[in-house]
Amino acid sequence: MSMNSSKLFASGIKRRSFMTGLAASGLGLWTASGPTPVLSQQQATAEKIAWTWGPFGSSDDVGRYYEIEYPASSAAGELQLAVSYKYWLPPGVQRIRGVIMHQHGASILAAQGGATAVYDLHWQALAKKWDCALLGPSYRVLNDGIGLIPGGSELWFDPRIGSEKTYLRSLEDVAERSGHSEIAVVPWIFWGHSAGGIWANTMSTLHPERIAAIFLRSGTAAMFRDKPEFRQPSIPEAVYTIPTMTNAGVQEKGHEPWEGSIATFKEYRERGAPIGFAPDPRTAHQTGDSRYLAIPFLDACMAMRLPEKGVTSNALRPVEHAQAWLAEAMSATAVPAAQFRGDVKKAVWLPNERVALAWMQYVQQGTVATSEIPPAPFSVSVKTSGKCNEITWNAESGFEAGIGGFVVMRNGRGIARLPERPPDRLFGRPLFQGLSYHDTPEAPYPRMSYCDTTVPAGRKNEYSVITLSSAGVASDPSKSVIAE
Repeated sequence: MSMNSSKLFASGIKRRSFMTGLAASGLGLWTASGPTPVLSQQQATAEKIAWTWGPFGSSDDVGRYYEIEYPASSAAGELQLAVSYKYWLPPGVQRIRGVIMHQHGASILAAQGGATAVYDLHWQALAKKWDCALLGPSYRVLNDGIGLIPGGSELWFDPRIGSEKTYLRSLEDVAERSGHSEIAVVPWIFWGHSAGGIWANTMSTLHPERIAAIFLRSGTAAMFRDKPEFRQPSIPEAVYTIPTMTNAGVQEKGHEPWEGSIATFKEYRERGAPIGFAPDPRTAHQTGDSRYLAIPFLDACMAMRLPEKGVTSNALRPVEHAQAWLAEAMSATAVPAAQFRGDVKKAVWLPNERVALAWMQYVQQGTVATSEIPPAPFSVSVKTSGKCNEITWNAESGFEAGIGGFVVMRNGRGIARLPERPPDRLFGRPLFQGLSYHDTPEAPYPRMSYCDTTVPAGRKNEYSVITLSSAGVASDPSKSVIAE
């Protein structure tokens, strides 16, 4: 998707000046336009992986990180795989209101992708908005096997055979370590991909009273109905009160992730559950640009369901249907619920108009347009060493589009666009931290820094930095700093 630059930057003279300076300096803006080229999981696996399980440093220094590791257990009913739980807590939060879980799928690559999830600046923006902890687990599988085999993924994605207990233990441990005792008892918000969707869906049957909302990308318990070793969970009535979105790639049609997503949507909706289905027209099993629907969906559901800020009760509020929109399944048009004339029990449920508009774009284009202006970078500094003026800064993501990159300005003109080249592989709109098959940053991360080796002699040089969203929208420039 490309957007007209005159529209994007018409909001102020600073943006027009920025574009003029950028063009004059020969720096272009590379963006994804049209259908995003994607790689299959097999192609991604075949590529050289330059990183393993971490630890990884974050791209920013805002907030607090906690990592808790548990070894594999041989005891009956306990997790037979080692696991690392990484938590991020927003800066300055007085009371944590919930835990947002970003759960990876099966395979070694998926688990390695999960090791970077907590550092994602875009997902951190959602967590910060709602004073929530962000959690990214990484289960240390030993192979890519599906099934109850030694070292295989089903040992974790069926929570009933160990991972439920370990997850609950991690909440208690991070609650004690962080000084936020409430983390052990606050509500949960689940995002799950593939086997992570199976895990999240199954956990909803075990703890429906704890879950504010769920987004299931290409994974539900129903997709494993033909697997005799995976006992289908019993579904309590409370599960049908959880707002849920199922989402799968159109290229998965005829395969378990698609069929399971459809089955879950139809069966839950028949029981009156607030659930939707969003087919992704551009992808197969990779997550693509699903975050641009997932984050607004979860945001809307959290607004409805989380206890009011300052309230110490952890009881979830009921779903509000007054603002809901409905759509025929497999259509691309949603309307306010009061105007819907089809069979309500077969209709896609959407929590409000904003999410409905995003859904209508997503099911047609596989992404969601946005003109959101990202926050300006901050804490900009410059240090001179030899022939290098090293500029460093910090930045927070916009809520709608994430960070696509940065432009470094010297004396009012753009001298560098970071990253300096497009990524070698694209799974969705390019992000500064990279975007993996699994909706996580690509390690190792780029630093928010730039070395200017073309410094004009004999003058003071003034530097500032501009954030670009993944849609190419520019922030205001940061405060300037002067290198003597």
